[in-house]
Amino acid sequence: MEISGIISAVVIGVVIGVLGRLVVPGRQRIGVLWTIAVGIVAALIGSVLANALDVGDTDGVDWIEWLIQIGLAALGVAALDRSKARRR
Repeated sequence: MEISGIISAVVIGVVIGVLGRLVVPGRQRIGVLWTIAVGIVAALIGSVLANALDVGDTDGVDWIEWLIQIGLAALGVAALDRSKARRR
């Protein structure tokens, strides 16, 4: 993987993580780095899932792929928030 690919994965991960965090209601007790990590993982898994469902590469904006990625990020943020809440 090239440097530009890594940088774009981080940028997309930030966007997906923030959008996923906005979808989850209430206050989340996770930090910015966890949000970015969840976003990167959700973006990668969401891309694989969208390609498996044959909706990953469409004409124009890939809205379905974005929705899958944001949904996965929201699930990841909620799960991480719950695990942090149990420890306290």
